[in-house]
Amino acid sequence: MKYKILCSDLDGTLLSTKSDVSLNAIEQIGKIKNETKIILVSARMPSAMWYIQEDLGITDQPIICYNGALVLSGNKELNSVFIPIDILNTINELCLGLDADLGLYYSNEWFVPKTSLRVEKEIKYTKSTPVFQDTEQTLQNWQERKIGAHKIMLMCTKTSADILMPILQENLGDSLNLYRSNDTLIEIAPKSVSKLSAIKLLMEDHELLTDIIAFGDNYNDIEMLENVGCGVAVANARDEVKAISNYITLENTADGVAHYIAKNLVY
Repeated sequence: MKYKILCSDLDGTLLSTKSDVSLNAIEQIGKIKNETKIILVSARMPSAMWYIQEDLGITDQPIICYNGALVLSGNKELNSVFIPIDILNTINELCLGLDADLGLYYSNEWFVPKTSLRVEKEIKYTKSTPVFQDTEQTLQNWQERKIGAHKIMLMCTKTSADILMPILQENLGDSLNLYRSNDTLIEIAPKSVSKLSAIKLLMEDHELLTDIIAFGDNYNDIEMLENVGCGVAVANARDEVKAISNYITLENTADGVAHYIAKNLVY
């Protein structure tokens, strides 16, 4: 079946390495991109997605950043939902005395209080650079600008993440999406948005969810994969993601998305 739209997560899915899309993926997407919209859907910030768009030759398409909190078409903002400053202050207070740093993202801005192995990895893998600034100073500046965070990356130790996750869920679970991406990272986003809500925002009147094929690997991809016409998990996906998907392709490191496109979508 031909699909009008292909949506793909990046890290652990479309990217065959930590930072780049493969030549095979570029080739296979090149074969279908004139007939199928290719929309990148990620927790990443815009600058960490634009270079991938350029490699794929799809800069004419919109991108969904921060798991749906920011939707852009080029430099034009199509939708923006951020965590307000009062909640950011609460999160910062809950982290006091614990080994946890707030990585704060707004639009194409990224602020961290200091460098760390995690920050250096993010710089390397996303090809983006943060501003090093005390969290309190960042929050004060944002309060003056009347803005908030499209995403928070809470960088912890396993112990501090174990402590913080239930506290955050109890205090802020009604207003935030809290997603533990690994033992030491808690990603936080506005509750009212998701990858699926952003995809729906971009759909034209004549397009249906059944016209969409989507690829993913992690918990934040489940809603998207469950509700589109065809949800495809990579073999390295979480078991819960594979359980709800229509198909399972090869691992991301084996070019699973490109493999599926070549076998099923290229005519």
